[in-house]
Amino acid sequence: MAATELAPIVVEPVVLDGRRLRLEPLTPAHAPSLAPHADLALFQYFVRDRPFNADEAGLVAFIKHLAAMPNTVPFAMVVKETGEAVGCSTYMDIRHIHRGLEIGMTWIGRAHQGTFVNPEAKLLMLEHAFESIGCERVQLKCDARNLQSQAAILKLGAVFEGRLRKHFVLPDGFVRDTMMYSIVKSEWPGVKAGLLARL
Repeated sequence: MAATELAPIVVEPVVLDGRRLRLEPLTPAHAPSLAPHADLALFQYFVRDRPFNADEAGLVAFIKHLAAMPNTVPFAMVVKETGEAVGCSTYMDIRHIHRGLEIGMTWIGRAHQGTFVNPEAKLLMLEHAFESIGCERVQLKCDARNLQSQAAILKLGAVFEGRLRKHFVLPDGFVRDTMMYSIVKSEWPGVKAGLLARL
């Protein structure tokens, strides 16, 4: 390895403990807690990896599917006060040599949307990505029709990079455009300050 070459990143399952939220490696044992918060509409913009049913059995099968996917590390979002898992998010598209990854496949039960759950989850995942793993870039993307996710990603402080036209074919045959965003290492201190202020 050349003296100036950066070592590949290593991304492993880990517990990320925050003030009110804890992110745990997602396992089928989380399905009973997640099921009351899940409905299929929450997964409508997922590309192809989505549960067939939002009940406990459907979530168990989905979680096992995620566990088998390469370059993917999924987390359960657990509210510390109640011990209840209320949603999930995932490190995905991990590019070890290029020191980058994506945060995606995020869903949160409706009762916890617009609360501390999403900003604290993103704070924990971004902090770990930049400060522990050593990422140079974290990207986020969403369906161009998903205005709620677009607003949430911009609120994080991510930079809009462009629209990928006709990017994915969905299970219903719709060919979606994808909105692409990123945060790079030099921007992380400002993004972190903004998230801490929100919390």
